[in-house]
Amino acid sequence: MLAAPAWLGQVLAGLTVSLAMIPESLAFTFVAGVPPAVGLHAAVVMSAVAAAFGAQPGVISGAAGATAVVWAPLVASHGLEYLFAGVLLAGGLQVLAGVLRLGKFIRLVPRPVMLGFVNGLALLIGLSQIEQFKSGGAWLSGGELGIMVGLTAVSMVFLQIWPRVTKAIPAPLASIAFLTALAAGPLRAAGVATRTVGDLASVAGGLPAPHWPAVPLRPETLLVVLPYAVSVAAVGLIETLLTQQLVDEMTGRRTETHTECIGQGAANMASGLFGTMGGCGMIAQSVINVKSGGRSRVSGLTCAACITLFVLAGSALIEAIPLAALVGVMLTLVIDIFDWTSFKRLTQIPKTDGCVLVLVTAVTYLTNLAVAVFSGVVLAALGFAWKSAIRGCSARRTAEPSPTADHTVAVYRMQGPVFFGSTQALADCFREAEPLSDVVLDFKEARVWDSSGLEAVAEVAQRLEAAGKDVSICGLSPDCKRLLGKAGDLVALNVLEDPQYGVLADYPASAVDKEIEGLGKMLPTIAADPRPGGPRP
Repeated sequence: MLAAPAWLGQVLAGLTVSLAMIPESLAFTFVAGVPPAVGLHAAVVMSAVAAAFGAQPGVISGAAGATAVVWAPLVASHGLEYLFAGVLLAGGLQVLAGVLRLGKFIRLVPRPVMLGFVNGLALLIGLSQIEQFKSGGAWLSGGELGIMVGLTAVSMVFLQIWPRVTKAIPAPLASIAFLTALAAGPLRAAGVATRTVGDLASVAGGLPAPHWPAVPLRPETLLVVLPYAVSVAAVGLIETLLTQQLVDEMTGRRTETHTECIGQGAANMASGLFGTMGGCGMIAQSVINVKSGGRSRVSGLTCAACITLFVLAGSALIEAIPLAALVGVMLTLVIDIFDWTSFKRLTQIPKTDGCVLVLVTAVTYLTNLAVAVFSGVVLAALGFAWKSAIRGCSARRTAEPSPTADHTVAVYRMQGPVFFGSTQALADCFREAEPLSDVVLDFKEARVWDSSGLEAVAEVAQRLEAAGKDVSICGLSPDCKRLLGKAGDLVALNVLEDPQYGVLADYPASAVDKEIEGLGKMLPTIAADPRPGGPRP
């Protein structure tokens, strides 16, 4: 059980996040083309269910722009009921991804992609706040613009000063309360009008009620909804898992990705069954939550409860909040989460990583998060493969006495990775004619990574045999010998010397995980070993 002060801190964090979520949720309903209540109900259901069942309590979920953009064409062409069916199906796909533990593949997202994602999202959040300085698509002018800019600046300055006064009350909550009181008191008395949340849409409404999507239960409906559901499931999980990673770093707590997938899927399924637009993890609100002290499920549940109370009974209070107060909070957040060291990093990190960082930032802004992350991962993978191929696989040839006969053998000690990108480099090591009749290929200092590498080893051995050489291969793991095929009988295995590792060629995922787990257990030993380079494998 949490102590009373800790409970209070979590409740205040949840209240702060709820105030920041309402205008965002309303804005995303305009993007998706749905009534405001659909977005507000999504914020309630998503934040409550995800907080209850997700892995990382600091992650706040709700109606999100990344998913709203995908749903918009479906709503325009088929209406709300198809949206609810799609949200339900997308949630089921996310639960399936969690059960299959597909969330672990987020570990393949490189650091430059993560930085590009955060920077791109910061740009999107910042630019979305610029829209608050417009009315009806046109820029505010005169005194109205000056009041909006001035109050936003006051909010941002307040957010910097308040933590020096006290940290018991979150700075965003104190800033919103201060500007609301300022607008309702001195400014109104002076005849100064301010733009408020009520100018976006009415917050008043009822509770979300169970609602089965009223769509025809036939294959044609599935064909219509499935493409959108798959896209939303992928986009939602990517944004949620990247947000989870960011919150993990901020809290110093590592949480399970598959549990987060299941929690998000359950939240979207509940959203579909309650007639809402669903959503995913929200990076801005999650960062506000953590910075406000939210560390447990209490803050997420409080957020849902507060939004419900605002919709039922406190709409007048929420609609009176100046938009400038919320814009100031969001712009301050943009400044905090944007990685300003990225500009310096570009001159210090490898060019490939720099290109990945810039690409993901730009594509996040121009298209959507899923495309940006996939583009970044593909570019990073190609860069890694190219660098490994450039380094390639080399061979150091020596002529040594045979341990079993009175003649000399040619020993090729292979070094480097053997995979699809270095097969040509391996073949080039044997272009010149070998004068000796006995050849030993020693792979103790190399690693065969995939089936292309195995085939390249087999082809080299067969080519040498065709030239009349007596070929032996050592230093490969038992798994390599099993997968080597026709050349497998050439491999001499010594369990005391040959390495133990797997090859990613029809290799079960559980075995790969075992290899990774084994490496993790070795790390303390390597760190403690006084010899240069650590112990021999």
